[in-house]
Amino acid sequence: MNVTNRRILLIDDTPSIHEDYRKILTPRSGGNPDLDVLEAALFGDEAKPQAVLFETCSAYSGQQGLEQVRQAKIEQRPFAMAFVDMRMPQGWDGVETIEHLWKEDPRLQVVICTAYTDYSWGELLARLESRDRLLILKKPFDNIEVTQLANALTSKWEMTERAQLKMQELETQVDLRTQEFKQASQALQSEIDERKQLEGQLVQSEKLASLGQLAAGIAHEINNPIGFISSNLGTLAQYFCKFQEVLEAYKAAESQIVSPQIIQELRALKERLDLPFIEEEIPLMIQESRDGAGRAAQIVKDLKEFSRVDAKPQWQWANLQRGIDSTLNIVANEVKYKADVIKDYQPLPDIECLPSQINQVIMNLVVNAAQAIGPERGTITLRNGVQGERVWLEVSDTGTGIAPDIVQKIFDPFFTTKPVGQGTGLGLSLSYGIVQKHGGHISVQSTRGVGTTFRVELPIRQPSAAIRQA
Repeated sequence: MNVTNRRILLIDDTPSIHEDYRKILTPRSGGNPDLDVLEAALFGDEAKPQAVLFETCSAYSGQQGLEQVRQAKIEQRPFAMAFVDMRMPQGWDGVETIEHLWKEDPRLQVVICTAYTDYSWGELLARLESRDRLLILKKPFDNIEVTQLANALTSKWEMTERAQLKMQELETQVDLRTQEFKQASQALQSEIDERKQLEGQLVQSEKLASLGQLAAGIAHEINNPIGFISSNLGTLAQYFCKFQEVLEAYKAAESQIVSPQIIQELRALKERLDLPFIEEEIPLMIQESRDGAGRAAQIVKDLKEFSRVDAKPQWQWANLQRGIDSTLNIVANEVKYKADVIKDYQPLPDIECLPSQINQVIMNLVVNAAQAIGPERGTITLRNGVQGERVWLEVSDTGTGIAPDIVQKIFDPFFTTKPVGQGTGLGLSLSYGIVQKHGGHISVQSTRGVGTTFRVELPIRQPSAAIRQA
């Protein structure tokens, strides 16, 4: 790092002063370096050291000096120091000149040269302030004094420049290290977020697996009693039909009874037992019981359809419409007290998918729609259709809507607006991941105070590469 600078600017309105400076700072050498070396060899003396010369430039007014300082900066050959005369009647005085020079080049070292001045030393320091760059040389000056000042101040400029370059180098290294640290911190945070997301997905997968096992257990434990309840109700209906035949026979035999007392007792018994009501009510009760058992069987079937416990975890062709209806039955208790469900369905082809995961997406969207509806009962509308080689599903609600500054964050892992303990912030994030895994697209449109619509688009057929990746 070479920062040697021996350039000196001379500013004085008297030309003879410039000659005096040059005789001191750039003396013409009358000797011969080769003869000096020969003399040292003959007489045993050391060779005379060659003086380091300065490069001087002249300016005869403050304005000329400022222009030379500007030009030197443009050429990237700045002056290390300047000798400035205090009294220059044709333009700026020394103080004004120095003020302009320092505005242009704050690093310039300055020596004020004066025999007498209009300013006291205190006034000079107060006006110029930068006393660390300012010295005074009294006229008439001594040659050695001028040389020492030139050597000292140019060396000071060089040391200041080295320190400045070193400081810039250190700042560059600090900025580089800071950037590396930020990148490492961002990478670490990204890994932490990804780890949390994977852990959340694992927990959710375990929940789904548990739900599948629960569905299998429920199907096994409930299907059998539902089966024999339904069977017994059917048999009971047949038996009651036989009892009705017997009752009809008794009714026909009443006309053959001659004892008024027996007839009166039978009529009193019919009235006490309300036999006509029983005959009418028992078939209705049997039918309602059979309908209830059928609904229970359907719930078990829907639960199995939702979790796909009977299917292997692999890509398969599935009826999306049936998955939607099964999921609605599963979340019916979450929805029925908050909203009316409107179904605007179109015929859909089977799609190649992971059915239980698609059902999970539908469940998350419907439950979120129900939770978005305020205290007044609202509406949840499900629409679907086919567009080219893709099917689409929309879940709309008449809820409170989503604020514009939040819409961009709703698919981020662990982002939730629900109170602590009421939401993990994983539902929409996992749904987004599932839809992406299927090569689909999920989007949202929301108006504050009006409602929200989520739209899911899925390809009908999966590329073979995607199936292999899964």
